[in-house]
Amino acid sequence: MKNILLLIHDDAGQEARLQAALDITRALGGHLKCLDVTPMTVLPGDGYGSDGSAVMLAYEQQQESANKARLLKRMEAEDVSWEWADATGLMAQCLEDAARTADLIVVNRQLDDCPTPDMRGICTGLVVKSGVPVLAVPEDVIGFDAAGNALVAWDGSAAAAAALTAAVPLLQLATSVTIFEVEDGSIKSPAEEAATYLSRHGVHPMVVADKSYGDRTSGILLAKARSGVFDYLVMGGFSHSRFVEALLGGVTRRMLTESPIPLFLAH
Repeated sequence: MKNILLLIHDDAGQEARLQAALDITRALGGHLKCLDVTPMTVLPGDGYGSDGSAVMLAYEQQQESANKARLLKRMEAEDVSWEWADATGLMAQCLEDAARTADLIVVNRQLDDCPTPDMRGICTGLVVKSGVPVLAVPEDVIGFDAAGNALVAWDGSAAAAAALTAAVPLLQLATSVTIFEVEDGSIKSPAEEAATYLSRHGVHPMVVADKSYGDRTSGILLAKARSGVFDYLVMGGFSHSRFVEALLGGVTRRMLTESPIPLFLAH
């Protein structure tokens, strides 16, 4: 996990994304690619002959130009290997295109007080379509403690296994790793198999199980994330289809909405 792709855009979550990406790049001895995206907004004409889309694009370009000037000065003082690229278009598509040579994409989970950009939607699309793990950080969490305590959500699904295996380089840096499973009848393989896999990579986790007793798995997992014990959560993203997740209020969807700690997601 050496090639880190970071979304650059002047919004409420940018500082959290930037600090998390810098911390991970340092911890892994990697290379950070900053992708500055100017979003393309499609608007109908206003009926007076002016192009609303062109006006919005010009505004976004002005904003991102100023943002770029500020951040380039900061990046020059950082002790990481980095590069800068510019893109214009749909934010999710620009990131997906750039992710072809990335090992990890850093974005936000849902932004709590700002509906735009739609970070939960962007993150969802990247998790499902990019084929690259995604780190989704809350906007109020500054930094990423790679040497902290990691929580791994396990249900034995292909998505959970994909997240576990992709996260190994990070988990090898953690002070402690806890594999957590909720016994709700959906476990496809026991957490001990995941623990054995990690042990062969020099990671020796603790396995913790909890019964649902009719409670939703999302609520139980969210309580663990809110406990103050863990610094980030590794989990499979969208084990069910996004339609089913939206219909049933799935675990991934809720964690992207409410998690107080960064989420390492893979599909």
